[in-house]
Amino acid sequence: MEENLASLRRPKRGRPPRPRYEDHAEFEEEAEAEGLGPPQTKRKRAASAAAAAALEDQRLIDIIKHNGRLISLAVKKLVEDYESDKNSVTFQILTMVFEACGAKHEIYPDYLHESDVDEIVVNLVELARKGLVEDNYNSKQKDLKNFKENLVSFWDNLVVECQNGPLFDDILFQKIKDYVVALACSPPRVYRQVATLIGLQLVTSFISVAKTLSGQRETTQRQLNAEKKKQSVGPLVESLNKRLALTHENITYLEELMRKIFTGLFMHRYRDVDPEIRMSCIKSLGIWVVSYPSLFLQDIYLKYLGWTLNDKNAGVRRTSVLALQSLYEVDDNIPSLGLFTERFYKRMIQLADDIDISVAVSAIGLIKQLMRHQLLSDDDLGPLYDLLIDEPPLIRRAIGELVYDHLIAQNIKTSHTGARDEENESSEVHIGRMLQILREFADDAVLSSYVIDDIWDDMKAMKDWKCMISVLLDENPAIELTDIDGTNLVRMLRASAKKAVGERIVPAMDNRKLYYNKAQKEVFENSRREITSALLVRYPQLLRKYISDKAKISPLVDMMILLKLEMYSFKRQEKHFKAAIDLIFDAFFKHGEKDTLRSCIKAITFCCNECQADLKDYAENKLKNLEDELVLKVKNAIKEVEAGDDEYSLLVNLKRLYELQLSKPVKNDGLFEDMYRILSHLTDMDNEVKSFLLLNMHLQVAWCLHAIDDKNPSETSIDELLSKQSSLFEQLYYYLVVLPTYQEGGRSTSVLSCRVCIITAEMWCLFKKSKYSSTRLESLGYLPQLDIVQKFWKLCEQQLHISDETEDEDSNREYIEDTNKDAVMIAAAKLVLADTVSKDYLGPEIVSHYESHGASTTEIIKHLITALKKNGNFDMAALFLEALKRAYERYMTHVHDEENQTLIGKSYKECQDLASRLAGSYVGAARNKYKSEILKIIQDGIPYAFADLPKQLSFLEAALLPFVSKLASSDIPDILTDVQRRAQNTNLNGDQSSLGPYSTFVEHLRERQKNEVFQEEKEEKPVRRRGRPRKVRDVSGKKLFDGHNSSDEESISASDHQGHGEDDDDDDEADQPLINTIRSSASKLRSLKVSQQGTSGHKEAPVRSGSNS
Repeated sequence: MEENLASLRRPKRGRPPRPRYEDHAEFEEEAEAEGLGPPQTKRKRAASAAAAAALEDQRLIDIIKHNGRLISLAVKKLVEDYESDKNSVTFQILTMVFEACGAKHEIYPDYLHESDVDEIVVNLVELARKGLVEDNYNSKQKDLKNFKENLVSFWDNLVVECQNGPLFDDILFQKIKDYVVALACSPPRVYRQVATLIGLQLVTSFISVAKTLSGQRETTQRQLNAEKKKQSVGPLVESLNKRLALTHENITYLEELMRKIFTGLFMHRYRDVDPEIRMSCIKSLGIWVVSYPSLFLQDIYLKYLGWTLNDKNAGVRRTSVLALQSLYEVDDNIPSLGLFTERFYKRMIQLADDIDISVAVSAIGLIKQLMRHQLLSDDDLGPLYDLLIDEPPLIRRAIGELVYDHLIAQNIKTSHTGARDEENESSEVHIGRMLQILREFADDAVLSSYVIDDIWDDMKAMKDWKCMISVLLDENPAIELTDIDGTNLVRMLRASAKKAVGERIVPAMDNRKLYYNKAQKEVFENSRREITSALLVRYPQLLRKYISDKAKISPLVDMMILLKLEMYSFKRQEKHFKAAIDLIFDAFFKHGEKDTLRSCIKAITFCCNECQADLKDYAENKLKNLEDELVLKVKNAIKEVEAGDDEYSLLVNLKRLYELQLSKPVKNDGLFEDMYRILSHLTDMDNEVKSFLLLNMHLQVAWCLHAIDDKNPSETSIDELLSKQSSLFEQLYYYLVVLPTYQEGGRSTSVLSCRVCIITAEMWCLFKKSKYSSTRLESLGYLPQLDIVQKFWKLCEQQLHISDETEDEDSNREYIEDTNKDAVMIAAAKLVLADTVSKDYLGPEIVSHYESHGASTTEIIKHLITALKKNGNFDMAALFLEALKRAYERYMTHVHDEENQTLIGKSYKECQDLASRLAGSYVGAARNKYKSEILKIIQDGIPYAFADLPKQLSFLEAALLPFVSKLASSDIPDILTDVQRRAQNTNLNGDQSSLGPYSTFVEHLRERQKNEVFQEEKEEKPVRRRGRPRKVRDVSGKKLFDGHNSSDEESISASDHQGHGEDDDDDDEADQPLINTIRSSASKLRSLKVSQQGTSGHKEAPVRSGSNS
């Protein structure tokens, strides 16, 4: 004992040792009996006494609300008291249930004992109707933040404490079960929420006890079998038999109790109107099936997980998917899931395209589980491959991982998810399989980039730079490259390298700039070193081999800007750097395509900026040589064309010059004059040649202006610039007059027209008169005359009428993004916004086309109007009214020319749509704020309508009527009086059919005058959905198990069967991301055939029905 006491004494110095209660429990009991307990035991006794005192002072509901640490003690006391006073303890527990539901009741023990369950619950529901309910479940109060957790803990502790007695007395928990089920089926939502939580936790706790009993039963059975083998008969065998029977009886009792709660509570609440209740039911069912499969792994329970895959709430669908994921993770469960999988696998596949991203990602994880167990055929996977180019990155990444596992690593069918077999296969094998996938996208580099981006994180072979390079150089006999495979591998090399150094290879949804921390930057820097090390010697070999291949050379040249150039000096490999620069120089003059030219210029410029010492000098000299040689080639080509030779050489070298001038000025005396001369004299040249002559002249002027010192300009430089400015304007104005008269010419004429419009607008902005007024460069200021602006707009308007189909046909042409109607509209809008030309003419003309040329043009004009509104001094009413007049005049022109009724009707509808769109901008508070503008539009529009009777009367109905609905009824009388007065003064007694618009307008005014309280119109701005764009719905209700259709629980409500977004809005193409317009190309993957061990090729999948859920 003395030794023990010595060991407990506090050391002289240092921190006292921490008592280890679990190691010295027996000793402390002995020491306490002898009065020798340490100070810690005294404090513990004091704490226990305090806790016991606290229990006496607090009700159960207060402990659960505010003092969760006392739950265990409270439960133990309840169980102890139950032996002596069952009714009192039962009353305490049931009272706590009522109070947890929030009911402010006055129920006493005798009343509770004498009344039946229904009577009590009816009284509690009546309290809820009177508002005598406190919502603890949904409360945001800080002291109730642990309410749900404490409530669950109480019931779990109670079941565990009662497992050796009250749990099986057929009184306490039967009573609790009856009340919980009744409350869960009552109308008040908070009652259902609390009772459902309690009921679900009871089943979960019963399962815990049942599993313990099952273990005991197995142990007892083994002992009994051992005794029987000994052929011994006696009290031990009898005792084991009794224990086995009792354990089995208790397990059967618990399972029956679980079934009753499932039938009475779950089967009603899994389709509750509250999605949180539905979610908790499905989550609990998933736990039950996994933890107690002997009871719950049956179709009569599993079907609820399948049905809720169709729930209209995304959270419920996701909970169901996650529950199924945990179910399919257990290999032993698979044999019992055959019928369930057969009935629901199509819905699981559909959910991969769910409108909610979290549901879709979870569903893809579930599909991976199905594939691992070979429960899906290759044909079933066809629709999933479209998602490789879906817009949300999370979806693409998840599908990319699935495609990698299934098609590239081919390990998903034999091992668990995440267990990679890549180490066992060479990079060449994986690269070969990846190239088979990319063959389906050989014609579309954008789609190839999406596929590479999706799979990159999982596929280590895409970071094996040496392997890819050796394959490209035909050094690896394992892969035989076709031309298409070579192109795809070069694209993959570039894309993978860009990803490795932290660059994007597909456009981001939010266009935000990427920011990286220090650790990430170090990883990217290491990747850049690895790429450079792999390419240091081999890069010139790659360039040399593919220098003549226009599809491969551009991405190969792009690799230069991803290298760490100082490594050429560190490794003494300057000769390889110079060889690479020389080859890029040669590639520039060997090709004439935009991508290749830009890549070459970008690469050489990068070397000029990033290299050091001799390498920098070499790159700069090479760029200077390139410039000199290019100018010489352009001049020679001009002379050859003037001599009557072919124009091809001139066109190609003008393209090269244009691309070079986009990045740097090209100085050469006489080059501008040569281009002006040939453009003036040879008017029958190809329109594309003319376009590039004008572009190069424009860039020469822009660089010349940039070179002038605005603080101390020289007269010579100003005179030179003015001469070039005048020459270019002369050519542009010539084409403004000539091009509208061209009857034919096809795409080339359209391109030239677009170029002329855009360059003219850029020149006017560049030399805007107000910018140079009162400066030393005032002579450079320029303001075009109105007749020139009108000719400019006439040519622009001509381009706006080019059909979308025509532009789509040319979508793959070079420079299409610079020569379409959107580019023309942006150029014109810039003139108005920058106040370069008079807004009085061009502004209304642009706005009058608001609704006439498709969604993209509409969006441009919308942004223009928004920007103009921010200028407080701008007269928006005058702009809108003039725009309405221009649109109406176009309609009247068609009527006057007696054109076909279809064209007349279309122009009239355009005028109506314009009016509706402009009036729609005055909504909500804007109607009061801009009341004067609305009045001005109507008041100034009425005289226009009466100016030429009865021809222009329809202006009232077509243009002004939508604005009337924006006025308060108090503003109507003056307008009505004005209209009627004008009608009387002009004596409207002619053809009554022509007076229809007047009558409609007046009738509408009178209706508005009667309506004192006007309703809010819908906002002009469309409501944008969260999540992904909705797909076409084709989800029918699933009545699954034919043998179980006799009771209510075997079916599901129609609302749960139908599509899962409650809205049925049609998709607006204008709101769809650009990638959706090319998604159809991904259907090629459906016929993807990748050789796999034990699997057949993919057949063409049926048309998929995207989920609206």
